[in-house]
Amino acid sequence: MLFAILGFGRFGRALTELLLHAGHEVRAYDPGATVPVELAATSAMAAAEGAQWIVLAMPVPHMRSALHTLRPHLDARQTVIDVGSVKMHPCTMMDELLGDEIPHAGTHPLFGPLSLARGEHPLRTVVCASPRHPDAAARAHQLFVALGCEVIEQDPAIHDKAMASTHALAFFIAKGLVEMGVDDDLTVAPPSFQGLKHMLAAVRGDAGHLFAAIQQENPFAAGARAQLMDSLELIHRKLLTEGDEDGHLAITNLPEATS
Repeated sequence: MLFAILGFGRFGRALTELLLHAGHEVRAYDPGATVPVELAATSAMAAAEGAQWIVLAMPVPHMRSALHTLRPHLDARQTVIDVGSVKMHPCTMMDELLGDEIPHAGTHPLFGPLSLARGEHPLRTVVCASPRHPDAAARAHQLFVALGCEVIEQDPAIHDKAMASTHALAFFIAKGLVEMGVDDDLTVAPPSFQGLKHMLAAVRGDAGHLFAAIQQENPFAAGARAQLMDSLELIHRKLLTEGDEDGHLAITNLPEATS
């Protein structure tokens, strides 16, 4: 199959490699990035011409303009997907601008260049169906399974709520630690810090626009950040004013699994 990759940043490149490895053809366009000559298209329209799949791999704020440009050149034989880290806004946008005529679905591959470089498995991808195009979501599901992914089907709002308390908070905490210079020298960091170390590497390694996107484009992220700040402030005050004779300041353990 022929894929038009519109946006050749870190994830666009990673997805291209995955598709090529699976035997697909790729044409890519990104006016702000260097695309290998053998893959490069001269415009978004040229990339999309004759492609079975149109992949929106640009930052969310650029999607509306891209869809406006592409819409007159698309037809019902093509399927449009986005690969953004938030889903409500892109899915609503595709419903609005592509309507009933052009098949589309929202997707969020829960992996990136670092995951692929580390050989992490299983790769996972969320697929959010448009009520107008359930068949497009089914095709997207099959596509990512064929690429070696476990697929999770979710409503866009449920996805964004989950990402607000996981993805967005992880990047929020990591950015705070980076701004403090915590990861400048980890020579004596204990094993308990290794998970945070990977999180810091992910923040530094991801595309520059991703942090703002997962914080500002997710309507639930601000609430999650506020809840975290309230919780940390409460813990901070307790540590300053309370003793721990009875161990009540300890981190609560998960209940033991019962057989």
